[in-house]
Amino acid sequence: MRDFLTQRARALKPSGIRKYFDIVETLPDAISLGVGEPDFVTPWDIRSAGIRSLQRGYTSYTGNRGLKELRELISRYLAERFAAHYSPDEIIVTVGASEGIDLALRTTCEEGDEVLIPDPAYVSYAPIVSLCGGVPVSVRCRAEEGFILTPSALEEAITPRTKSVIIAYPNNPTGGIMTKAQLEAILPVIQKHDLLVISDEIYAELTYGGRHCSVAALPGMRERTVLLSGFSKAFAMTGWRIGYACAPEPLGSAMLKVHQYTMLCAPRTAQHAAVAALSGGFADDFAAVSAMRTEYDRRRRFLVGAFNQMGLTCFEPRGAFYVFPSVKATGLTGEQFAERLLMEEQVAVVPGSAFGACGGEHVRCSYATGMDELKEAVRRISRFVEKLGKNV
Repeated sequence: MRDFLTQRARALKPSGIRKYFDIVETLPDAISLGVGEPDFVTPWDIRSAGIRSLQRGYTSYTGNRGLKELRELISRYLAERFAAHYSPDEIIVTVGASEGIDLALRTTCEEGDEVLIPDPAYVSYAPIVSLCGGVPVSVRCRAEEGFILTPSALEEAITPRTKSVIIAYPNNPTGGIMTKAQLEAILPVIQKHDLLVISDEIYAELTYGGRHCSVAALPGMRERTVLLSGFSKAFAMTGWRIGYACAPEPLGSAMLKVHQYTMLCAPRTAQHAAVAALSGGFADDFAAVSAMRTEYDRRRRFLVGAFNQMGLTCFEPRGAFYVFPSVKATGLTGEQFAERLLMEEQVAVVPGSAFGACGGEHVRCSYATGMDELKEAVRRISRFVEKLGKNV
């Protein structure tokens, strides 16, 4: 029988995160700091709206773009919270922000096109670029610069084949953010080289010490930006699989065609729940989101302090719910550190190399877990570092 697999499928590497989760399931006393998922339950008013939609028999397809009521709310939300203006007809309700990433790349990336990806970065970007026939190009982001995308690093990575750049702040895995001034600094480079921006803003509501700035809100950027976001992180709705993609014509229409032939529409129950999540005014924080963010902030400060105290230099994240400490002082790579920590102390973290070559000396720890577990995890990690017998 012939080999039916494509070369792209054969070349695709497994996720650098999953193998650790698989091992954790076999260790009853393991503590996982690996999962990028809120430990909170979806707020009751949102769950209740989903339940009511089922009770009322709302079990059919919606239009391809999604419920009009939801798209109108997303339009208002983006305008009032982040000054990003998209009409409801420029918004597609997607199966999580992940589908939006796929749609944006499938409709803009042709064979051989180079897509710039700040490194470290979310694990899905480079594989999807490759599946689209494109070439993912790493752009180094440094801890001493806050893991931001700098104009010089961006300029250096651009070639005649460069077509787009992915901007993902607040960032997974580093927790870094880009301020308005930092985003404005890279705009001349983007405009000079006529690049498309794919902006993943799924952690926009989880910013500490200031409001998130959307690149789509900056002068001249809306026309060349695909804005992606969703409800998973801020509203603790990961399992609902509900997100959205915003793009001007003709990008939006092309993305809609792919969406029509693949997903058709996002789950209707989740769309009704998302309506409840966005109901009300947007000028102030949502109460449930604000409460979760406050708790994340408490955990964030605890972990940063703990890692620095044990000698593992830790950049202070200002967004998302991850810390990204350096383990260089231990003499181990991030992968060696993660594997030994899991087997010797049963604490699961993710090696930074899973997020790109620039993360090789780091590990990612999620603080989307309870404080009691975080304290026990820190106790075990401290014991592990001490056992290594290094000058840390």
